[in-house]
Amino acid sequence: MEKLDLAKKHKSYFTAKPKPELVEIENAQFISICGKGDPSGQQFTDNIEALYTVAYALKFIYKAKEKDFVVSKLEGLWWFDEEKFCNKTIASSSVEVPRSEWEYRLLIRLPDFVAEHDLEKAKETVLAKKKTALAGKVEYFTMSEGKSVQMLHVGPFSTEPQSLQQIGAFIETHKLSRNGLHHEIYLSDFRKTEPGKLKTILREPVK
Repeated sequence: MEKLDLAKKHKSYFTAKPKPELVEIENAQFISICGKGDPSGQQFTDNIEALYTVAYALKFIYKAKEKDFVVSKLEGLWWFDEEKFCNKTIASSSVEVPRSEWEYRLLIRLPDFVAEHDLEKAKETVLAKKKTALAGKVEYFTMSEGKSVQMLHVGPFSTEPQSLQQIGAFIETHKLSRNGLHHEIYLSDFRKTEPGKLKTILREPVK
């Protein structure tokens, strides 16, 4: 049985250059879980665990149907209350908005053949066998980002503002404006990779 790897099938989605570029992102479907607060906190870790537990339950459902796939990379959409924290740039917001105020939607991309009703089956399995209560919060989610500016950030999350400054300058130079939520794709497992070697795609939908 051939195993589908979305990172290979949708290579352009999961790759970026080390300098800002304008790209067109296709529609995609995901499982997701939302939260708020410091990403170094336990709640964030627990949400990741719940999301991956459901993802693997889905994988095994489809493996039994001879449609096996590789569980995809972790992704995240990030936002904050822009009325409370106004006049922030793409780069400054990552430093000036307290971590406790950030909201997020964690994502794992799904193959096109995965049906929403099977997500409910996967959640039921996890809730029954793993006793992972947060699995109940996992949702089916679709996203249409379209035109976006992105770049590959290499290094710790603490140096992301430097890359975000480049993205912000690119958007300004090309007379574009933001048109969606800040998006990160974690090409490295930040739980196991040393900070200096982390690779993260930073993506900003624009119009």
